Amino acid sequence: MDQWPDPGRAIRVLVVEDDADIAAAVTRLLRAEGLETRLSEDGDAAIAEATTFKPDVILLDLGLPGKDGVAVARELRAAGFDAGIIAVTARDAKESTVEGLDAGLDDYVVKPFDRAELLARIRSVLRRRPPAGAAALVAGP
Repeated sequence: MDQWPDPGRAIRVLVVEDDADIAAAVTRLLRAEGLETRLSEDGDAAIAEATTFKPDVILLDLGLPGKDGVAVARELRAAGFDAGIIAVTARDAKESTVEGLDAGLDDYVVKPFDRAELLARIRSVLRRRPPAGAAALVAGP
């Protein structure tokens, strides 16, 4: 657990996944790492949960019922959401990757994925976008 930034503060991850088996496996993995985790099963629920839970990272499936993951990423970014967003999806075409990154995703992981790689990608996003309140800004004397 010393690999995570600011071990004194829980890192919040929102898992947005409509496949119950994948959602359960990812949630177990993240909780075993000491990360505070919540789950949403569709795009509209993800936007609502991101607004209230204020996650540090969102793991976002792109193939969601209703509003798809790309639309969720666009809407969150348009609303000023600044935390990391990682697509975890079966869409492996380059066009999907480009569309997602242009929509505001920070990273893109294709299913099936390696657990260690997913955790490393979360840490990488957190290094670029540290959790809110993780660093103090001091100006002046």
